[in-house]
Amino acid sequence: MRRQRQQGGYIYRRGEWWVLRYRETVLEDGQPVRRQLAKQLAPVAPEHRKLRRPPESVEADAQKFLQPINSNAYPPEATQSLDDFVERVYFPGLEKQMRASTEKGYKARWETIKGLCGSYRLREFRTKDGQDVLNEVAKLNPKLLRSTLHHLKSLLSGIFTEAIRLGYLDGQVTLSGSTKTVVGNPMRGVRLPSAPDGEETYAYSLEEITRMLLYLPQPAYTLAAIAAFSGLRRSEIAGLLWENYDGQELRVTRSVWEGEVNEPKTKKSKAPVPVIPHLARILDAWREQKGNAKTGVMFPTSNKTPVSMNNVLNRAILPVLNRCQKCHKSKGECEGPRHEYRRDESLPAWHGWHAFRRGLATNLHRLGVPDKTIQAILRHSNVAVTQACYIKTVDSDSVAAMKLLEAALCANRALESVSSKQDMVN
Repeated sequence: MRRQRQQGGYIYRRGEWWVLRYRETVLEDGQPVRRQLAKQLAPVAPEHRKLRRPPESVEADAQKFLQPINSNAYPPEATQSLDDFVERVYFPGLEKQMRASTEKGYKARWETIKGLCGSYRLREFRTKDGQDVLNEVAKLNPKLLRSTLHHLKSLLSGIFTEAIRLGYLDGQVTLSGSTKTVVGNPMRGVRLPSAPDGEETYAYSLEEITRMLLYLPQPAYTLAAIAAFSGLRRSEIAGLLWENYDGQELRVTRSVWEGEVNEPKTKKSKAPVPVIPHLARILDAWREQKGNAKTGVMFPTSNKTPVSMNNVLNRAILPVLNRCQKCHKSKGECEGPRHEYRRDESLPAWHGWHAFRRGLATNLHRLGVPDKTIQAILRHSNVAVTQACYIKTVDSDSVAAMKLLEAALCANRALESVSSKQDMVN
């Protein structure tokens, strides 16, 4: 077997840099091609400006750089730029694994950082490079939330995990149940820069939900009731069919996002959701209004396609809830020199469709329902997600909790007092 010749490269000075010229098999249009390349090694130090040959430190850097190339430590795929890998390999793979909404979010995040790291080769990207990317993003966008930086870090981590899984980079991806362990990912050691925390997510109280339903017209009324009393996600509500409802429960068989029909978010998301009698009466009334339909889209447009939840929000919900305090017209109708628009704060405020889902978790928790049961109703993969992100402790809960603590302390002090008196008698 013929051994590949070990190359030493050629180091020369170009401007203010020492540059290494070498050969490597790289990937071009998906095919391995042998090319002559150049790599900037180090800037020329003032004391080395008159040297004809590079100093020993630069030669050592060159050998360190060439070592993995000479030992064939990386396949040609590792020479492609991060941008090429993401566009040609990573995103096409996402299309087969993730929902359209998730894929769209990933692509938007990549656009945020592509200009800062897209030109890096896969095999040259280091932990420091990842740290520099996040630091620069935070510097350029001082109002960027910490959660957004976390999402950017997770995206880069996922990209390198995929490169390791495919064998393009050294490392190992191990799956044990739902736990994934990745060795060799350069993003593992990256820390999030200082950034502001986002506002606490909102959960509608039962009182807010009851008041809001008084104002909403159909179909917004029934859509909001399903969100509030079943906890379904808005894409799942849009995807409901009459076949999914039997008077006792709602079965989630699909979701609709921006007109595209998808599978439910997770396997657990397909679990049936119980329907309380109050919601059943609302659904039965809606069914009667739609001609006692037995099959088909539960909330259809005139074209029999699933309703757009954004259209319902902008056309039926916001105009009703965002009314002028003085003339009681919607914000769009309240225009003119007579008075400035001021929202009527006596009306319930809109905080998004997902606030109904958080509200259900919080309201059930306040009623004493166990967290594991709430997890089952919301169809989360584990109870930690339910507890950390959906159950909100409201002020009344805090006050009640502190009163319980005070009562316990008082009871404890009383017992200690009785015990002390008994000791004195004895």
